[in-house]
Amino acid sequence: MLENSFKFLFINYWRSVDKKILFCFLILFFLGLFFSFSSTSSLAGERVNKNLYFFFTKHLIFTFLALLIMIIISLIKTELLMKLILPLFILSFIFLALVPIIGVEVKGAKRWLDLYFFRLQPIEILKPLFILMTVKILTFEKFQDNQIKYILSFLLLSSVIILLIDQPDLGQSILLIGSWIATVFISGVSLFYIFIFLSLFLISLCSLLFFLPEKFGYIINRLISFFDPDQGDKFQSSSALDAIKLGGLTGQGMGEGILKESVPEAHTDYVIAVISEEYGSLVSIMILIIFLYISFRIIKSCFNQDNQFLKISLSGLATLLIFQTFIHAGVNTNLLPTTGMTLPFLSYGGSSLIGSAVLAGLVLNYTKNKTYLYD
Repeated sequence: MLENSFKFLFINYWRSVDKKILFCFLILFFLGLFFSFSSTSSLAGERVNKNLYFFFTKHLIFTFLALLIMIIISLIKTELLMKLILPLFILSFIFLALVPIIGVEVKGAKRWLDLYFFRLQPIEILKPLFILMTVKILTFEKFQDNQIKYILSFLLLSSVIILLIDQPDLGQSILLIGSWIATVFISGVSLFYIFIFLSLFLISLCSLLFFLPEKFGYIINRLISFFDPDQGDKFQSSSALDAIKLGGLTGQGMGEGILKESVPEAHTDYVIAVISEEYGSLVSIMILIIFLYISFRIIKSCFNQDNQFLKISLSGLATLLIFQTFIHAGVNTNLLPTTGMTLPFLSYGGSSLIGSAVLAGLVLNYTKNKTYLYD
């Protein structure tokens, strides 16, 4: 009886899920495992005096956990999942709010919670839930003919940004602001309101830089070094760009790259450069094409959605995925200032993998073909 139930569940799931998106996510998880092995083995042996497979083993465990989370979220009934958005968002927001109080500080930034087994970066989990919570506000029936929905969503954004700025984490703040703007724009907001919100953000950012230079002066230093390399330290971004050039189209070969040994956190913040150096720019371009194809499939699915919440949610999630991917690629190619942005699915880190799994699970759930679900 139990076996038949699982068989029925699997058949229904397989018939309803968007297989092309699912396979793309699985490919990215697999590539993350493969590149994790090549980019962290020397780090484990030389820097932290651990077994060569220390970081790879941790990445493997988190990959299996992330895959499990992705499948569970994609299996839940869409109606139930929509009801769970609020409590899940509140829980992740509480975790983020706890960071300034009991968070762990690493290299001057307090962004993690120590959960004994691993360090959790709450913003990675909160990002996709923030998009859905924003859409929930924008599509709330009582606000359909009232501009208060945009004000409430802006207040929601502001509360998250305040906590991020305090960490400080400008990269994630910019990512959320960009994703929020795209989401509210898709919902039909006037450009006038977007202009007002952007103006408020820029005024607030300038005020922070002026009144709290000791805490946020690093932002000015990064901008100065980006626009005028002679006036600042561009070691990381210059090294990443040199590694990409050195790798060329076909790469230096597995394990032959030097970026992962010379730049701190290269296996997280500069993973595209590491991949380009060892396996060539062609492989990196193929990875970016996979992300673009996933976004294309998501947007294509939006045209088949009658539910306004699902339509805007999918657009917002696709925007979040693409923005983060290309911010990471832009930093690696020296087109953007250093932000410390991970590459979804491929960068080393448990929080990043779990956050990517939540996003992937939501996308798979919302893009399911509802025709086959309850046959």
